[in-house]
Amino acid sequence: MVVSLVQGFLVKVYSVPSGSMEQTLNVGDRVVVNRMAYMSSAPQRGDVVVFRKPAGWGPPPERGAFRTGIGWFGELTGIGPANTEYLVKRVVGLPGDTVECCTVNGQVLVNGAAVTEPYIFQDLAYISGTIDCSTPARSPRCFGRVLLGEDQYLLLGDHRSNSQDSVIACRNVGAPANCVRTAGRGDIIGRVDGFLFPFNKWGNGHTLTSG
Repeated sequence: MVVSLVQGFLVKVYSVPSGSMEQTLNVGDRVVVNRMAYMSSAPQRGDVVVFRKPAGWGPPPERGAFRTGIGWFGELTGIGPANTEYLVKRVVGLPGDTVECCTVNGQVLVNGAAVTEPYIFQDLAYISGTIDCSTPARSPRCFGRVLLGEDQYLLLGDHRSNSQDSVIACRNVGAPANCVRTAGRGDIIGRVDGFLFPFNKWGNGHTLTSG
């Protein structure tokens, strides 16, 4: 009961299921999510957050009765897998922001300013003058201007070339205006503040930040 209360209201441990946040988070890492982080403030650019997978991000996985029962137990106690599907990404755009890519150097722009992203791992190909946003061979890194609504957060993976994130459908030539996928404030569970496993990452919460 105590574990359930702690994981339900204070902190929760999640296992990283994919490589979309490498090398910040690796597959199998157990991360500690601070569920109180946004009680009195909103998510900020650069935060690494866990959020419920919104409906627009794809269909839920098919599960049998046995797995559903295990998931029900996990939801109730905070122990083991849950039925709700969770994702982990980095906040790049906030409500009201305009986000696009790319600058002449291949950087993401937020409200017209280039963003420094030292955490990016294996970005999509971009060579100014050879494969960029204006060359015949267009860079897959590019996406058009996205204006976020009042409850829309734009989330990207640090492993930019291996991330099914907010702009995955916007990177194609002629992508529709509604290509962006966002998460609302109510979808966001909390901020990733540290690691439970592996043990050599204890105390390395600073590596999650954008600076």
